[in-house]
Amino acid sequence: MTPTGNSPKILVTGGAGFIGSHTVVSLVEAGFEPVIIDDFSNSERSALAGLRAILGRDVTCYAVDCNDAAAMDDIFQKETPLGVIHFAAYKAVGESVAKPLKYYRNNLDPLLLLLELMPKHNVKNLVFSSSCTVYGQPEELPVTEETPRLPAQSPYGNTKSIGEDILRDAVRAQIPVKVMALRYFNPIGAHPSAQIGELPLGVPANLVPFITQTAAGIRSSLTVYGDDYNTPDGTCIRDYIDVMDLADAHVQALRKLNEDTTEASYDVINIGTGRGETVLSVIKTFEEATDVKVNYVIGPRRPGDVEQVYADVSKANNVLGWTARRSLAESLRDAWQWQQKISL
Repeated sequence: MTPTGNSPKILVTGGAGFIGSHTVVSLVEAGFEPVIIDDFSNSERSALAGLRAILGRDVTCYAVDCNDAAAMDDIFQKETPLGVIHFAAYKAVGESVAKPLKYYRNNLDPLLLLLELMPKHNVKNLVFSSSCTVYGQPEELPVTEETPRLPAQSPYGNTKSIGEDILRDAVRAQIPVKVMALRYFNPIGAHPSAQIGELPLGVPANLVPFITQTAAGIRSSLTVYGDDYNTPDGTCIRDYIDVMDLADAHVQALRKLNEDTTEASYDVINIGTGRGETVLSVIKTFEEATDVKVNYVIGPRRPGDVEQVYADVSKANNVLGWTARRSLAESLRDAWQWQQKISL
């Protein structure tokens, strides 16, 4: 896939990460020219080779810290982008509790810098990577965008709430940016080519990489934290969305912002499937989809875990014209194919 030469450029901070790299693919397929900015502190350079294999060419990448004001200013000057998709952030909940200042500095300072550089370079469109963690344990399900945000359970979660507040206040002050904050639920899966996927550093914090690593024999067993919740099988419920569906949502958000003729706007949109799956149902679906057994044990509840959360996605359907298309079984097959590739 070759750029036309006049394809609109999109800066993708954290573009070598799990969600960022898949969004780069969706952007190219939609006719945009992504420009990755990633310091590789929380990602691997191998993602660039995976992107090359999928796209048949290299993607421009700056190995730059998004906190580096001079370097970021130079990139805006050189690339003259149509918009920015901002993924770059640390995301390990446990580490954020132990090192809160590291998380506040890394996750908030680059956002402030973007809000200074975008008007300077006349760049108006910003898609912000937010999270369903802002909802905590909601009183009613499914959660809509009007569901009250609850106090964050971790500094990581709090950086997403504060990030949203910064963006909302910037728009209220008529800083000329148009912003869409996408509140992700639980991204899973991998590109069907198995060239890119999730690369957790150390012990995975998310369910699906732990399932695939256990199935591959990297982990001896998977611990299911609690089976006495008020759910059909006693295990926690989450809304698992395929990473390629999530990537497509970013493209739709970007298009929507570009159509918006106002000087400044702010909106939040849930990105999920609208369905909740228990931990045990995900394990069972994985086993059925791959014909591989997963060794798991039931452990005690884990402090801070929300019992159940899943999205009302009608706003994404109506505003973005987007809906999740891939099934849980497809996502788990792709995740397993990716795990097999990186385990070789």
